[in-house]
Amino acid sequence: PVASNRHLGRIIALQALFELDFRRSCGDEPNLEELIERNLNQYKKQIGDRKFVSKLIDDVQWEHKQIDEFLAPLAPDWPIDQIARIDRIILEMAVYELQNNPDTPRKVVINEAVELAKEFGSDNSSKFVNGVLGSVYKKLEAGEHSEKPKPRRPKKGSSK
Repeated sequence: PVASNRHLGRIIALQALFELDFRRSCGDEPNLEELIERNLNQYKKQIGDRKFVSKLIDDVQWEHKQIDEFLAPLAPDWPIDQIARIDRIILEMAVYELQNNPDTPRKVVINEAVELAKEFGSDNSSKFVNGVLGSVYKKLEAGEHSEKPKPRRPKKGSSK
């Protein structure tokens, strides 16, 4: 059940990242560790790989600006700030995994993102996510993005 466990993990990560993004857009700065822990604890009996989920949430929220810069030219008809929040976060999670989780096949990551878009997005979300990630896949396969920018992370214990 590792695959289904990872699917649940991605759902938890999506939920946490959506809440974080929404609250930040309202001027709130929630405690990230508390937010992650609360979201993980809701599913503590079902989720085994807490580290995967925590790392996905933490890394995506730190790298989202660099990920968005990478995504922008691949969805030229949709400026990042006009993409529905849920679709943007699904794309950010998928691009992060495509760039940083070589153990998970790229097509599996894309399929997972499309499934999340079907479950949580609008009627057209899955087609949009699939199309953008198809472009990401081609770009990564061509090796055009082997040098990804290093995230600028504050030291542990900092509020952001």
